[in-house]
Amino acid sequence: MRVLHSPWRRSMVALLAATAAVAALAVRPADASVPATPSGWSLVWSDDFNGSSGSLPSSSNWIIDTGHAYPGGPGNWGTGEIQNYTADPANLSLDGGGNLRITPIGSGSNWTSARIETRRSDFKPADGRVLRIEGRIQMPNVTGNAALGYWPAFWALGSPYRGNYQNWPSIGELDIMENVNGLNSVWGTLHCGVNPGGPCNETNGLGTSRACPGSSCQSAFHTYRFEWDRSVSPNQLRWYVDGQQFFSVSQSQLDATTWSNMTSHAGYFLLLNVAIGGGFPNGVAGFSTPTSATVSGRPMLVDYVAVWQSGGGSNPSPSATPSNPPGGVDARSTIQAEAYQAQSGTQLETTQDSGGGQNVAYIGNGDWLRYDKVNFGSTAARQFRARVASGAAAGVSGLIQVRLDSPTATPIGDFAVGNTGGWQSWQTIPANIAGVTGTHTLYITFSSGQPADFVNLNWFTFATS
Repeated sequence: MRVLHSPWRRSMVALLAATAAVAALAVRPADASVPATPSGWSLVWSDDFNGSSGSLPSSSNWIIDTGHAYPGGPGNWGTGEIQNYTADPANLSLDGGGNLRITPIGSGSNWTSARIETRRSDFKPADGRVLRIEGRIQMPNVTGNAALGYWPAFWALGSPYRGNYQNWPSIGELDIMENVNGLNSVWGTLHCGVNPGGPCNETNGLGTSRACPGSSCQSAFHTYRFEWDRSVSPNQLRWYVDGQQFFSVSQSQLDATTWSNMTSHAGYFLLLNVAIGGGFPNGVAGFSTPTSATVSGRPMLVDYVAVWQSGGGSNPSPSATPSNPPGGVDARSTIQAEAYQAQSGTQLETTQDSGGGQNVAYIGNGDWLRYDKVNFGSTAARQFRARVASGAAAGVSGLIQVRLDSPTATPIGDFAVGNTGGWQSWQTIPANIAGVTGTHTLYITFSSGQPADFVNLNWFTFATS
């Protein structure tokens, strides 16, 4: 029941035109399997998709959805997607190498593809535990105009949706991995509450996206993970790619009724599908998809899907994030903007600033970045310096603010930035801050009186003067 998500910002059309051509598919060795259960966790359910080439996925684990809708449900699955889902091995089968293939086939307005959902619909953490849902997936290896309309997804729906089909989004939807139009981005989104509007801003949902680490989402397998943490109060929902957290939602962000409606039922069932066309890819592209340039036959490959729950006693920490070393981060070092532990509203892009790497981009009003365990030491830091660039239109500007321990805390300092000559025309700007010592969770927040993006951020640091 996924619907149109937040529209892309300034450079999407250019990015679509510039996306590279198709690379070779990577196939996992046939003897690979679900990873070993981490210490402190127990395996709840899994499927590693081992089996003979051309066979369907396990009927004990999966229901195969067919047609253009659930019986009695909204047409085109409620999203405007155009394909007909089938149980044909041409669309849905094991590859004999330890992967499930979901392959869209067609042209024009005539497409077939596949969608499966778990028979189990009770995936939910016990009180005081953490539930981890994970899949290792290679998105369809197609980019540019040839990918227009492709919409692969790994997601979950609240169990009361089965047989009702009119209670979305109140029963909850967890989009663990979505992608459209062959872009090198993974979207993570929560749908909840009422439609339209409500606490989850429907039909968009609450969510964000980021580039896949290292190899692109299309050219290699990546691990997509969702965690529902009932071991902390307020509870938390977290999204990861390759172990790097890129989005979170706290129970405190939603009213009690909304949270109860999406969490107090029996649990969730999981889905895998590749749609063609519909609100999301059309919204990102800015026109109807697929087009005459869209190619047929590029599969999504799924290595495994697994669900774990944390054990009794002391619960494990949330998934480790490589950019958050145990000893913390020295506030006086050069902290790369992309080394955040969580963010909202931004994306990553390749930087043209000296040193290369990536910068955080598409930053507008209300966006934020979070950095854990930033150590200011015992001598107070009194200056903040940040490397920024802006191609914002005349009259568009905003504040870059430094906050400690909460994204809504009073800023300890800020500076204003407007157009610097272009989105890759970098300047280092200093700002005085209130003296700060000790170790803190650091939030860089962004505030503007206009809705347009106003800045890119490459790195920042702190100094005593």
